[in-house]
Amino acid sequence: MLQLKMLVLFFMVVSSVFRCSATADQRDFTDAFYYGVLPDSFTWGVSTAAYQIEGAWNEDGKSEHIWDRFCHEGGHVDRNHTGDVACDSYHKWRDDITILKELGVKHYRFSLSWSRIVPDPTTGVVNQAGVDFYLNLITAVKQAGIEPLVTLFHWDLPQILEDNGSWGNETIIQQYKHYADVAFSHFGHLVKYWLTFNEPWVVTWQGYGIGDYAPGIKQPATLPYLYAHNIIKCHAQAWHLYDTTYRARFNGMVSITLNTDFFAPKNSSKPEDVEAAERAAQFSVGWFAHPIYVDGDYPQVMKDYVQRNSNTIDGSSRLPKFTVSEKLFIKGTFDYFGLNHYSTSLCEPADAAYQASVPKGYLGDMEVKLTRDPKWRKAASSYLYYVPWGMRGILNFIRTHYNNTPVIVTENGVTDHNGTLHDSFRIDYLRSYMNELIKAVLIDKCNVIGYTVWSIMDNFEWARGYTEKFGLYYVDFDNPQRPRVAKQSAMFYKGVIADRGFPDPGIIG
Repeated sequence: MLQLKMLVLFFMVVSSVFRCSATADQRDFTDAFYYGVLPDSFTWGVSTAAYQIEGAWNEDGKSEHIWDRFCHEGGHVDRNHTGDVACDSYHKWRDDITILKELGVKHYRFSLSWSRIVPDPTTGVVNQAGVDFYLNLITAVKQAGIEPLVTLFHWDLPQILEDNGSWGNETIIQQYKHYADVAFSHFGHLVKYWLTFNEPWVVTWQGYGIGDYAPGIKQPATLPYLYAHNIIKCHAQAWHLYDTTYRARFNGMVSITLNTDFFAPKNSSKPEDVEAAERAAQFSVGWFAHPIYVDGDYPQVMKDYVQRNSNTIDGSSRLPKFTVSEKLFIKGTFDYFGLNHYSTSLCEPADAAYQASVPKGYLGDMEVKLTRDPKWRKAASSYLYYVPWGMRGILNFIRTHYNNTPVIVTENGVTDHNGTLHDSFRIDYLRSYMNELIKAVLIDKCNVIGYTVWSIMDNFEWARGYTEKFGLYYVDFDNPQRPRVAKQSAMFYKGVIADRGFPDPGIIG
């Protein structure tokens, strides 16, 4: 009962901070604007991922990975698009450096392709061509005065590992550690910021639960929990490797980036809705954050609800258990908090009809009905609604739940279908979300140290192919040269970076 009272108090405080209640009738993205600038130390950036931009899927020794296979099988991706060429950044990376410099960003977040660096992780043989490609890229980024923020794994698991038991085979933990060691040893002198994994929630749930992402496996009751368990162990191995072997020499930071909506109670005056919102958050971001940032174990509410919904013959839970030594090894394996945030969900306890409509397993286990306000403005992506106050909400959630750990927002952006250069809607979205971030920093004292727009340019948007576009720069995928053309949002963001936010026009000049 005490915990529930604390949750209610938390949302009362958040509601007071927002000057409106966290309910379905909360003000939308036109909420009051706040003029403010962030310190010089704050880092502004843009982001990409290897498979989404590189192309060259089978060049220079790179092996097949699960997204290569998923796309080539056909029927999984809109219009049977593939990332075989994408933005052709493997050959046109110098053009990418040019637009990074044009924007004036302080950091560039991108990922390495495991298949390009260690094509066969079962042997561990390093592909020098892959190492050389990333060394050239990282060197050029640094020479441009931009910090590389490097993600080790952004969904493109080598196919040989998928065929060898995937994340369920514990040998993958040492294979991943070896890959991390190769990356740290070759690039560590140039890289200050590392991320071990991008969005393990998506990897496990969409790849192996509902199967709409590679490799397309649908086992929602068991595989997401099992595979997440080993991914967390992989992350801890990489962090400790850096901490013991490379930190003194390179003085960098290693963490993980987690995706999450802000989960708000549908009616903040109802304790059961407040509790449902907290439970949804713990099943989402808490699934991975609680072991790493709190105590080495899953959130108690997650353990309780999975246990009671497991219905196993022997009474065991479908959620694996960490040993005492594993908990100690996992706890504290972070240097900052990587956050990918796009939208917000409204929460209430699941009724019988809702429970019957969701897959047995993860979604059913949390017993929360997730909805959107029909008044919210919608983007091209089915999951993406304009709810700027959710940015402030999730940053406050991290502040209160994870000891105000330093946060870098590693992704935030919005989609359209046509890639128009006159993307005022994207400017609206970015301005309002960045403004809520500034409120979180300057008013709420959230410890946010960086912000990253997804993405620098239109690219391969996973199962949506090239039908949904996030870019600040337009890419013509029918043109073999793949030219990058600035949209209005690029010039808007350039101005925000130069101004370090939104200076009060009344005190300028």
